[in-house]
Amino acid sequence: TLRTEERQRLARERREEREKQHAAKETQILEKERKAKLQYEKQLEERQRKLKVQKQKEEQRRAAVEEKRKQKIEEEKERYEAVMNRTLERNQRLETRQKRWSWGGSVTPDSESKTASKRSTSTANLKQAEPAMNKRLSSSAALLNASDRTRRSQLSPLDSSVISRLLAPTQASLARSKSAATLSAD
Repeated sequence: TLRTEERQRLARERREEREKQHAAKETQILEKERKAKLQYEKQLEERQRKLKVQKQKEEQRRAAVEEKRKQKIEEEKERYEAVMNRTLERNQRLETRQKRWSWGGSVTPDSESKTASKRSTSTANLKQAEPAMNKRLSSSAALLNASDRTRRSQLSPLDSSVISRLLAPTQASLARSKSAATLSAD
């Protein structure tokens, strides 16, 4: 009986030892699983944080690009308006010059009736003065051309071309005056 009791006790101790080892293995496995779960959760949080930061950077970049695009559009708009203003100013200056050089000014619906009445009253006077005007114009043009030729022969080709360019508007204005007189007479 002593031997049997001894065997049973040893068997019980071995069983308890095995159970302890089994319990220790289970706690190790549970601890590993818990650590793995914590590691996974940390990685997930880190990934979400990085995605959030990346989204914020992307939104900031998009906002900066959009701001730059708006600024560029605004600058182009300002440049376009400046060009349009310069063009309008230039056109107005040209119109005032043309009005200065023409007899009746520009022909617009308002000014057409005014210039028509002026023309009708002055047409009779112009018809009488037309032969004298033609003589004056042709003689002054001939004088200009003659004096122009003599001066040009004494000047260098560069000076001659500059002078001919300077004289061109004068001859053009004489031609305009002659054509205006002819139109008024008609």
